[in-house]
Amino acid sequence: QVQLVESGGGLAQAGDSLRLSCVASGRIYSSHFMAWFRQAPGKGREFVAGIRWGTTKEYYADSVKGRFTISRDSGKNTIDLQMNNLQPEDTAIYYCARNRGGYDTTVTTYNEWGLGTQVTVSS
Repeated sequence: QVQLVESGGGLAQAGDSLRLSCVASGRIYSSHFMAWFRQAPGKGREFVAGIRWGTTKEYYADSVKGRFTISRDSGKNTIDLQMNNLQPEDTAIYYCARNRGGYDTTVTTYNEWGLGTQVTVSS
């Protein structure tokens, strides 16, 4: 089991950029899938972006494609999310999560979650 700790959230204006980081304690295997989810007030948790740990193949939700970039550093056990051209609809708590079973966008298939970091974007 790993523990996940997110950082890098904060306040931004529309058009700004933020970079989120997630540090994982414990071993992440090449077959695992690491992802960022977000949950806006009054809404369900949704998949934002994910990356296969071994191949680094990336996956994105349509709403963030072209604006967000996920990356990982296997030496540091970190998963970053670069968010550019932020919009008010990106306001949410952002969570890092691990899926031992591979790529999946379904919340219930994820094994471990961080506590989240708040991102607030004003217009």
